[in-house]
Amino acid sequence: MPELAGKVADVFAARIREHEGRALSPLAVRSYETRGRLESEDECRVRTPFQRDRDRIVHSKPFRRLKGKTQVFIDPAGDHYRTRMTHTLETSAISRVVARALRLNEDLVEAISLGHDTGHPPFGHAGEEALDSALETRFGQRFRHNEQSLRVAEHLNLTEEVRNGILTHSGELEPTTLEGRIVRIVDRVAYINHDIDDAIRYGILAADELPRGEIELLGPTGSERIDTLVRDLVDTSEDAGEIRQGAEIGDAMLSLRAFMFERVYLGEHARGEHARAHRVIGRIFQHLVARGDEPDAIVEFVSGMTDRFALHYAETLD
Repeated sequence: MPELAGKVADVFAARIREHEGRALSPLAVRSYETRGRLESEDECRVRTPFQRDRDRIVHSKPFRRLKGKTQVFIDPAGDHYRTRMTHTLETSAISRVVARALRLNEDLVEAISLGHDTGHPPFGHAGEEALDSALETRFGQRFRHNEQSLRVAEHLNLTEEVRNGILTHSGELEPTTLEGRIVRIVDRVAYINHDIDDAIRYGILAADELPRGEIELLGPTGSERIDTLVRDLVDTSEDAGEIRQGAEIGDAMLSLRAFMFERVYLGEHARGEHARAHRVIGRIFQHLVARGDEPDAIVEFVSGMTDRFALHYAETLD
């Protein structure tokens, strides 16, 4: 067996280069043409650089903690609500479908997808807002989860293409690769549709309250809407030679996103969740400041917390 492994390793990179040259679009990033890592290292002989990045993320503590971080609802009572982990896996699965259809690098989109939320703090959007507010008030600094996810990627010494895709999955900067641009759009496709599902399950929304025109265009169920959005993204991008949504479908998705912000993310229920997140994170933040911790250490500690750990830690400070 070791002899066989040696033979495979000797030709692995050549096989991958030949396969990608034949199978991938000229617009795809080639696995062995990465711009490299922050610190040089010997490459694995039976994994491409992007496959190695994927494995480093999956085996990391920040990734494992995603299972204890919620999207919208703080530590909900129920087994079927989405977490950052399930969102990440859904984003990865959809992104790979799009990349495969467009003959782009699946390993690269998978690594970006799996790492994109590793820097997210507890309590979803409310937690990010709370930590950002506390940090700005006390130190004049800001918190953005994509920037903290980049710090995780740097600590893991991931490739430049993966680091860039993780940083630019949200915010003003655009990804430098088509693979990164897939993840940026699919991230929204995934969270809008699964947050609708969770909001209906939680009782915040009823299915017949969703905007009728957008639902008629995109589909009445989450799976149908995702299918519509993916097919549009693939067809429009193939024609444009760029990652792009069609105008009608893209506008419908943005309209549905605006509806979710009004009714769910910033709605009446969310105000209570935001207040709870601010109380918990504010209490922890003030304790760490009083202890003499530096801002970077505070961000590292708080952003790594799961919902339940943060709630328990705050209780111990009473």
